[in-house]
Amino acid sequence: MEEGRGSNPQKPSAIIVNVKFAGRNIPVEVSADATVNELKSLLQPLTNVLPRGQKIISKGKVIGDEMTLRSSGIVNGSKIMLMGSQGLHQGDGPITKEASPLSTVRRPHESHRPKMEKSQVYVKRSDHERRWQVTGVLGLSDSGLKAIPDEIWNCGHYARLLDLNNNSVKDVPAKISRLDSLTKLFLNANGIEDKSLSWEGIASLKHLEILSLNENQLTIIPSNLGALRSLQQLHIANNKLTSLPTEIGLLTALEVLKANNNRLNTIPNSIGGCASLVEIDLSCNLLTELPDTLGTLKDLKALYLRNNGLTSLPTTIFKFCTKLSTLDLHATEITVDHLRQFEGWDSFDERRRLKHQKQLDFRVSSSGQFDEGADRK
Repeated sequence: MEEGRGSNPQKPSAIIVNVKFAGRNIPVEVSADATVNELKSLLQPLTNVLPRGQKIISKGKVIGDEMTLRSSGIVNGSKIMLMGSQGLHQGDGPITKEASPLSTVRRPHESHRPKMEKSQVYVKRSDHERRWQVTGVLGLSDSGLKAIPDEIWNCGHYARLLDLNNNSVKDVPAKISRLDSLTKLFLNANGIEDKSLSWEGIASLKHLEILSLNENQLTIIPSNLGALRSLQQLHIANNKLTSLPTEIGLLTALEVLKANNNRLNTIPNSIGGCASLVEIDLSCNLLTELPDTLGTLKDLKALYLRNNGLTSLPTTIFKFCTKLSTLDLHATEITVDHLRQFEGWDSFDERRRLKHQKQLDFRVSSSGQFDEGADRK
């Protein structure tokens, strides 16, 4: 029997459709039997428009979510239009720059691919790239890496978290700026040195909320730090830092600062500008004094200062830091008698006692007196 007369030749299982959106042409590889709603899910990370805000238009008609591409007459090489509803988007809004690489579900046979324009580049995504695209989580901790994989830079706007902890990644290049929607960046325990860390690239991450650089070889934090106005947590413990930049005072959203186990010998007065600070850990440094502005942080709840050469605290620390309940002064020269002279001591001591009430109940022999390391003599 001749082909096409009585037989039903197998149709290709995957097609490439060209989606017109915001002046771009986005080639998308998708199953011919996929629903329009499934196509919308593929388009979300490529456009930043949420599926419920997308309208797929083919031949002048809006196609329903439950219809398949095949039943809608969308075939290999078809051109369709995507309309995005205002307000129904993620991140910084619809992407209007140059087209992102092709998103794929199943790669069709070469003969089924339409001829692409010169400006279009076909890229087959690996399984983990597709997973990164869906979750926004780029988890590569403990992977034995010596460099950041090139695939990372293709993740662009949909990367929300990058975890490279416990590798041997020495170089963090300026290309980190490509991950412009990143909110969490973990680079702990990589042996990173000053010369190999691009602070210019990191400073461009305007949405960054958590930056963790613990256990590296850093000796300086440059002024670029002040550009991270969304930063809520800064973890820089176990490095070789001798100071913090004055620009740290620009981080008005900062809630947690952990800079313990460094070589800090001074803290800038600008620390008072970090009005949202809740927890500060400056333990195991070379501090002999603290700026008076630290005693104005009204939201501060926990302050860790053990193993420093301190002999006193800012005199307003109990007066203005009215939420402070944890104060670690072990291995310092500060005495309780000295602290009792500060205005607000009694209120602080009451908060401290309430916080530790459960522990005190189990310590039968405890006197209940202040025992956060301050010498009683």
